[in-house]
Amino acid sequence: MAKYINNLFKKNLKAVLASLLLVLSTPVVAGDDNLCKPFEDAQIDKSLINRMLQAADDGHLYRIKQGSSRMGFCVNSPLGVVEAEFKNFKGGLALNDTREDGHALVTIDVDSLDTDSFVIESMLKSESFFDSEVYPEILFVSSGMEWIGEKRAVLKGDLTMHGVTKPVAFYVDLLEAKDGKGEEMLTVKATTTIQRSEFGMYTLSPVVDDRVSLCMSIDAERYQNQEPVVASVEE
Repeated sequence: MAKYINNLFKKNLKAVLASLLLVLSTPVVAGDDNLCKPFEDAQIDKSLINRMLQAADDGHLYRIKQGSSRMGFCVNSPLGVVEAEFKNFKGGLALNDTREDGHALVTIDVDSLDTDSFVIESMLKSESFFDSEVYPEILFVSSGMEWIGEKRAVLKGDLTMHGVTKPVAFYVDLLEAKDGKGEEMLTVKATTTIQRSEFGMYTLSPVVDDRVSLCMSIDAERYQNQEPVVASVEE
């Protein structure tokens, strides 16, 4: 995974992270109000949740395939590059056929963080860094998507981590494909750099770089809806 994250980061050069795309990695029964439930208790504009639900009805919602998707980060230290990935995340991207607009939501389970070193993993989860017991989730809520090419876009939004919310922007590369069953798929590759100190993580600042590179490679499948999902979430 370390080589994978490095290669992904290099391929995307210094693009700006298109963070955390997309809604639900588990099958959803039509009409089931769990479609956006992971986000309903967060401080999210309910109109955005309703747009995601409407996208599901219209056939424009893409959901993460967690098994083949990757989300991770890299940070420099005197001991070399520290790399880690998150194993559990849920999310979705609402993107219509004309791509005039796009909306994204994602939540990441901080405790699912995994590294090659148990010591480093424990330190990153501790109160000195992510503090997974107090802040168990990382949340990304998009505010807009700007296309800068046929397959490239800048995804802007708010990233909430370690109890702090900051605006971020991601350069996103999109690829369309078909899976073995003929289902329409999207592969999303993105990366960005944030300052961990801006999210209240100052530990070891003199020796561990303040800059953290976030990178992801996401496979998302179009949600196949058979019946209307949920009318709306009350404002």
